[in-house]
Amino acid sequence: MVDVRYTPRLRSHYDDVVRARLTQQFGYGNPMQVPALDKVVVNMGIGEGVSDRKKVESAAADLTLIVGQKAVITMARKSIATFKVREGQPIGCKVTLRKARMYDFIDRLITIALPRVRDFRGLNPKSFDGRGNYTLGLKEHIIFPEIDYDKAAEIWGMDIVVCTTAETDDEARALLAAFNFPFRQ
Repeated sequence: MVDVRYTPRLRSHYDDVVRARLTQQFGYGNPMQVPALDKVVVNMGIGEGVSDRKKVESAAADLTLIVGQKAVITMARKSIATFKVREGQPIGCKVTLRKARMYDFIDRLITIALPRVRDFRGLNPKSFDGRGNYTLGLKEHIIFPEIDYDKAAEIWGMDIVVCTTAETDDEARALLAAFNFPFRQ
């Protein structure tokens, strides 16, 4: 259980530094106009889950270790014969993070996990969706220190969606850059 008085490092950084910087940069008149982080959705699609349910359960256990919150196993919505997928079959897992867990996960992603990616050249600054949300994909889930490389049965990729309250991509890019997201130049 998270302590009520605990404030994540990035939340303090947002309150002390980022809000003032964004207000000055974009000229907001109301403090509620300043963009903030809303939620983070972490998703793992397990293609081999069609033939073996235990792989999906193993991926969900790994995702739970990484984010510190129980992962939900996602089921197929409809049958697709060419992929041998039936409706209701487990095909992946996901987690939605908010508040303190979200800030802690982003902090670990930026400071610990991304520097461990092989041949990392920075995040793509064009991966915004037009409404202020940023998506990035990782090829290996073992870059997180919570996963023991030797005990990992398989290596799976994951999608991370950072949802913000920003109206435009420029505002969201400035917000994430203020949180030290390593964008490519």
